[in-house]
Amino acid sequence: MNPEPSPPLLLLLLPLFLLFTTTRSQSNTSSTTETATANANISSCLLYSHVQNFTIFSLPPSIQYSDLLNFSIQNLRFAGPYVHKPSVLILPKTQQELQSSILCCRSSSLAIRLRSGGHSYEGLSYTAGQHTPFAVIDLMNLNRVWIDSGSSTAWAESGATLGEIYYAVARSNRSLAFSAGSCSTVGSGGHISGGGFGFLSRKYGLSADNVLDAVLIDPAGRALGRKAMGEDVFWAIRGGGGGSWGAVYAWKLRLVPVPDRVTACTISRPGSVRQVAELTHKWQYVAPSLPDEFYLSTYIQGSTTGNLDHSFSGQFLGPRRTAVSILSQRFSELNVSESECKEMSWIESAVRFANIKSVSDLLNREPAKTYFKAKSDYVRAPITLEGLITAVDLLSMQPKAYVIFDPYGGEMGRIGSGDLPFPHRGGNLYGIQYMIDWLEGEDGMAYVAWLRRFYEYMGRFASKNPRAAYVNYVDLDLGTIKWTTRSGGSWDAVRVARAWGERYFLANNDRLVRAKTAIDPDNVFRNEQSIPPLPKGGS
Repeated sequence: MNPEPSPPLLLLLLPLFLLFTTTRSQSNTSSTTETATANANISSCLLYSHVQNFTIFSLPPSIQYSDLLNFSIQNLRFAGPYVHKPSVLILPKTQQELQSSILCCRSSSLAIRLRSGGHSYEGLSYTAGQHTPFAVIDLMNLNRVWIDSGSSTAWAESGATLGEIYYAVARSNRSLAFSAGSCSTVGSGGHISGGGFGFLSRKYGLSADNVLDAVLIDPAGRALGRKAMGEDVFWAIRGGGGGSWGAVYAWKLRLVPVPDRVTACTISRPGSVRQVAELTHKWQYVAPSLPDEFYLSTYIQGSTTGNLDHSFSGQFLGPRRTAVSILSQRFSELNVSESECKEMSWIESAVRFANIKSVSDLLNREPAKTYFKAKSDYVRAPITLEGLITAVDLLSMQPKAYVIFDPYGGEMGRIGSGDLPFPHRGGNLYGIQYMIDWLEGEDGMAYVAWLRRFYEYMGRFASKNPRAAYVNYVDLDLGTIKWTTRSGGSWDAVRVARAWGERYFLANNDRLVRAKTAIDPDNVFRNEQSIPPLPKGGS
């Protein structure tokens, strides 16, 4: 079964929806009466459109509202009582309900946030500015996956998590896989929209590299396939970041072949600052040049016990003996043993790297929750041993912070930097993810400040002009924009958005602005780091 774009019949209903609306106050303070009126407007519109699965914000919030809003929130920084809440939380169950939800939000003058999994590092899929009335359209009920093993393709609704896609693929054919991330609770909508790097990317590219078609619901409520949306917009939605283009209802995915048995390695090497730095220094020369079938990342975390936590995670699309032989020849300093690597099916390796217990757990979509801050970098030349010693020494002083080095090379280095909006291809040795987390009641801002200082030190080793970043590790430190008008673009916004657009997308930023202007000239789909359209009449 394949989802097909439906005709834009809902456009005919828009004038009727407008009957249920009144002008909202644009002042910074809204009265109880205005809030009640706005709630009545969106409720009437949704009910008229046969969308019944929604809950309205009230004071105090209902248990149902709070439970549904908080269920998918991964970063607890954006779950507190002082975080501005959406006026309505809508959970469409069909493509038509998604179309109606968008139109009702527009007719009720509500900004739209689309949430597929709740893993936005800065909460952009479910938060908005303090004085912005907004709705969250949560796609968790749009999580169906259809597999066609004969053509090695699948259609997946955007609310499907990576775990749900992996489960469906393996259940259909254990010789097929999908190239995506390791965290099973990540929503495919946001993940693919930002590129989607994972353990298979050195062999098969990103998730977005393996998208063949999509159904995009545009600001007018139309369902557009690849041909109807145009190649520039189809290009933009595959790696140009979520929340800018419309709502992707479903993706057509290319599935990739995997052997019956793969090898998963978990190699723990705790050590002193120098020992960790020396192994990491050698890893830089090895991991990006391993065979395409081999992915080997490294993880470093400060520790209160003296030695740092240091480990390597590896996946090899082949037998254990070959994997151990390759590491023994190319990375003898790691001294890997066969007991640290195990043969298993690809789906079992997905379970292992997701840090869950069983294949059935891939269907559990509630994310692990913590307070955290993250940042990212790309490295194009090996860091000197001296530089790594200093970096690891700094890291050793903060046991709540850790870094993950993800190897590039392989297929990632052969795809052109402009083939998709995700530009971080040839010339990049690896990406770095910096993270720090803390517990409720601790001084989160102090931890955030620490991570920023560490990131500032690492800048001397990272890519330059600009210092690049990965949009799926969204970082509001790179800049934000406060939208003061409901619609349209401006040269000012385009200029401001370059602060992050050129770091996430490099030379692809201008093409993204043009695609945005084509599909959403009124800037209906926006957030604090979205791509803005050109002003009307701009070029």
